Amino acid sequence: MNEALRNRLLATAAGLAATAAGGYVATQELGPSPAVTLAREIGLHYESSGRHIGTPYIDRLGKGQPLTVCAGVTGPEVVAGRYYSPEDCERLERPKYREAERLARRALRHWDSYNLWVQASFIDMAYNVPSALAPDTTVMRLANAGQLDAACLQMPRWVYGTVNGVPTRLPGLVDRRDATRELCAQWGRDGHFSAALVAAKAAP
Repeated sequence: MNEALRNRLLATAAGLAATAAGGYVATQELGPSPAVTLAREIGLHYESSGRHIGTPYIDRLGKGQPLTVCAGVTGPEVVAGRYYSPEDCERLERPKYREAERLARRALRHWDSYNLWVQASFIDMAYNVPSALAPDTTVMRLANAGQLDAACLQMPRWVYGTVNGVPTRLPGLVDRRDATRELCAQWGRDGHFSAALVAAKAAP
């Protein structure tokens, strides 16, 4: 994982831990869960980093929708020529991340036993490549069999996009999946430097 993303995640997690210490309880009304907040930081790093705040663009990777804006948002809410502010992007992204969390929670039998980093890694997978969470994929079969470490190691397989109709290994996805593999397999484990920051565990 590169240093910029590591620092971004640690700063966000420290803020979540401080909020949790103050008695905050995440609800659908009050805001996203801590795991969603961290997953969105991953998406902002890889899909946006401030580059796609503004007007929609043609996604050259072929996600099925011709226009993309913010952190990989596509669909009918993306209007050609419209300017999207950071606040607009957050408004568009939050429900999509919540839906990714619901997908991951439904797909993963042991979800509530996972630490915050593991949950965030799977939410990012659900947001970025939801087909990876289909029940017949290797990553899901291993995770649901209780073999989390082996499931984490499957994440780097999901690095292909479609360019001009051809399945293509994409460097950005290689980096992103390597980061989620590291989060899933190492972060929050005993002895890892991030272990002290898992106090902001998402409420069930």
